[in-house]
Amino acid sequence: MLPFDYNEFIKLKITGTQIAYSIVCLRKLWLFSNYISFEHTSQYVELGKIIDQTSFKRDKKYEWEIGDTIKVDFIKVKDGIIIHEIKKSKALEEAHKWQVKYYIFYLKNKGIKVLKGIIHYPKIFRKIEVNLNKKDENLIKDKLIFIKNFLKNPKPPPVERKKYCKKCAYFEFCFI
Repeated sequence: MLPFDYNEFIKLKITGTQIAYSIVCLRKLWLFSNYISFEHTSQYVELGKIIDQTSFKRDKKYEWEIGDTIKVDFIKVKDGIIIHEIKKSKALEEAHKWQVKYYIFYLKNKGIKVLKGIIHYPKIFRKIEVNLNKKDENLIKDKLIFIKNFLKNPKPPPVERKKYCKKCAYFEFCFI
């Protein structure tokens, strides 16, 4: 594991979306982090927003945001906080898990007791529980250091075709 300075990490304001994009596609991470965004033009992103807005309406009043770094779909409190995230599809489940693990890590380092996270996939009536262990914490620290150094690149990495590219908001930017 690389040396990790928590105070430096807080200043970086790395978001859960950036953690997820670092797993999904480094080009997307670089573009998004450099304020090149196409999410507003994507029908898939729009569908995800609709699913988010129409699912768990009673619980959505507990949406939680910390600065411009952490934005959790909703929380429940029961002997500690349970983070809930709503996702459109499980196609990027691994990235979703790490996004939630990052939220737990972030809040834990702020002194907030988080019991676990739950990712909801309303379209397929599925949910998964997410927990954070010491190994995960070390991997997140390494990931944060990687992202910090990666974003120093003056240009995005070259296009790399992946199976989910056609549904990506950046598809036309990368391939047309």
